[in-house]
Amino acid sequence: MPDWVVWAVAAGILAAGEAASAALVLGPIALAAAVAAIVAAAGADVGVQVIFFVLASAGSLLILRPIAKRHMHVPPSMRTGTAALVGTSATVLEKVNRDGGRVKIGGEIWTARTYDESEVLLPGDRVEVLKIDGATALVAK
Repeated sequence: MPDWVVWAVAAGILAAGEAASAALVLGPIALAAAVAAIVAAAGADVGVQVIFFVLASAGSLLILRPIAKRHMHVPPSMRTGTAALVGTSATVLEKVNRDGGRVKIGGEIWTARTYDESEVLLPGDRVEVLKIDGATALVAK
């Protein structure tokens, strides 16, 4: 079996392991195995293949892993869409109960329901957005 096939199989197995674990370790090593497969396909001997594999492993772990880790955790201030509204405050415009009502969230008027079905909120009350359900804000005092 040609060397490049062994490296390609190793890269595939490592990539599958990364997909299953998301540990950000096997992926960069899989990339290094792919580099070694390319070097092997170019006709380099085993020693050169191993050197490229070690250098590519070290480089990808030192450069790519920290970048990937930073992008894995998005801080709350970076939330977008309806997820950014959860935890914000709103002002009741029309009486809000379990059947509905209206609130103003950040300058926009939203339909709303109370999170606790027994609660009734009156116009002027300041409330917190606990959840967004479709186009309806679930709120509580």
